[in-house]
Amino acid sequence: MLKTYSNHLLRLIVATLFLLVLPALATQSTFGEVSIKVADKTLQVEYADRFELRQQGLMFRESMCEDCGMLFKFDVNRYASMWMKNTLIPLDVAFITETGEITDIKPMQPHDLTSVGSSQKIRYALEMNQGWFAQHDVKVGDKIKQLP
Repeated sequence: MLKTYSNHLLRLIVATLFLLVLPALATQSTFGEVSIKVADKTLQVEYADRFELRQQGLMFRESMCEDCGMLFKFDVNRYASMWMKNTLIPLDVAFITETGEITDIKPMQPHDLTSVGSSQKIRYALEMNQGWFAQHDVKVGDKIKQLP
């Protein structure tokens, strides 16, 4: 009887651990990369073109290389907003139209759940380390080229 109880308890523990770990593994999606041109500089950035990738974004990253970033592509032109849930590094987000024009560049702080939104309908958002756009003299009205 004790052996049967122990086997059932062990199975319950294993099943519980599996149910707790599986969702965490499933949410860590793999990002593709795209090449874009910003301020005459070609960048290889991670690409979030599906809902689950856009939802994950740059969460849980402790750092990002100097010229690294993530390009988000939305399914349709729309007003979009970003937040910093579970995001550990300060970022700037550039909202970009379908033709590549930057409509807004806004700072975002780690763990801030405040929505930071675009002022116009856009198709893309580009997140880079905070200060990157200013350091490279990229401003509202500039164009991002080679968008997918």
